[in-house]
Amino acid sequence: MSFTIQLGRHSYHFADLKTLLAKASPARSGDYLAGIAAASHEERVAAQWVLADLPLRHFLNELVIPYESDEITRLIVDGHDLAAFAPVAHLTVGGFRDWLLSDAADTAALTALAPGLMPEMVAAVSKLMRVQDLIVVAKKCEVITHFRNTIGLRGHFSTRLQPNHPSDNAAGIAASLIDGLLYASGDAVIGINPASDNTQTVGRLLGLLDEFIQRFEIPTQSCVLTHVSTTLALINQGAPVDLVFQSIAGSEAANSSFGINVATLNEAHDAAQSLGRGTVGNNVMYFETGQGSALSANAHHGVDQQTIETRAYGLARQFSPLLVNTVVGFIGPEYLYNGKQIIRAGLEDHFCGKLLGLPMGCDICYTNHAEADQDDLDTLLTQFALAGGSFIMGVPGGDDIMLNYQSTSFHDALAIRRLLSLPPAPEFLQWLQKTEIMDAKGNLLSGQCLPPVFAKALNFTEAGHGQ
Repeated sequence: MSFTIQLGRHSYHFADLKTLLAKASPARSGDYLAGIAAASHEERVAAQWVLADLPLRHFLNELVIPYESDEITRLIVDGHDLAAFAPVAHLTVGGFRDWLLSDAADTAALTALAPGLMPEMVAAVSKLMRVQDLIVVAKKCEVITHFRNTIGLRGHFSTRLQPNHPSDNAAGIAASLIDGLLYASGDAVIGINPASDNTQTVGRLLGLLDEFIQRFEIPTQSCVLTHVSTTLALINQGAPVDLVFQSIAGSEAANSSFGINVATLNEAHDAAQSLGRGTVGNNVMYFETGQGSALSANAHHGVDQQTIETRAYGLARQFSPLLVNTVVGFIGPEYLYNGKQIIRAGLEDHFCGKLLGLPMGCDICYTNHAEADQDDLDTLLTQFALAGGSFIMGVPGGDDIMLNYQSTSFHDALAIRRLLSLPPAPEFLQWLQKTEIMDAKGNLLSGQCLPPVFAKALNFTEAGHGQ
């Protein structure tokens, strides 16, 4: 279906729904690179005007990627809950925005609505929202998940402890682990990006993390962020796998470029659940996404990068993941050029994921060739926490020496927790108090001294573990 609007002396024509969504999207470099962005601010406003008057029901009848050629589309359409959709089925996209900002859209209503929303509906309404709107609505959503602790509770804020090392050295990883734990990081997950993806290396790292968590009785979960096929092989070998990680995207073709499909994810999900390693729950999947991933694989089908990113969340929610992380500035300035675009994208991703019922975190980050700096990270970090974000990264010094990018540090997480009175996950907080790392008010107790719990960590690798 095509759309036309007359504004003053100018007539604007949009060939189909995906064109309308692309032209209505806030400016970002990836859409310009793809040749689908609005040619002017006036055209963007015209597209947003048309989009605001578009009935939500239209998204049930016009698909941005055909049903017959894309398994993500089939997953979204076949899984759509018409009964859950009913309370907003009469609304336009603009009317849906107004409803989301009203008192009627409380936490209970938004939770019940989530299965009735298609990703494209959520992407569409986000294009009509200011930053403040994105924060206000996302704050009302609460998505709670469980493994060895409870993630996403209102009034709590979690972190992934990211102890990467350029040579996967056990002593270097252990040092970063202890450093992060002393700053109360690691309740979302202790997750390593391995320098090498071979099965032997990943298995060694899984063993190291499992031994560390068990030795110090830490109520958290571990993950080595390797390809799902490697994790599946290690599960079959009896490796101590807590969470299955995989990068995902919003089209079948993009996921094929990652070497995955829905069937593979189903197999991994079932295998991890069968291990029964969770203590308070069994949400076993950890997904990462990023605006621009489908375009970088030439698999975007002419869909704007924010809409196709939101389709990845439609895939993720089929697996009830423990964690979903938008790695917002990692892919580079070709897709999100500067701090302004990175900040907007991070808040859009969080808003869209939370509306779809996902536990959204954000790697608040940038690569060193982007037009962004620490001030931009601080701004997004504060806004993300205010919006009720589930978790962020904890990287030693905020500088990942293996992946060569800038993210949030242990100190950043501690600062935002203190500023907004947001403690870690409750089980993890109890452990911090028991081990004399933190008191009940969130104050660190260790100072310059190593807490007693870590006295035995000094010889963690002396027996050759991980060497």
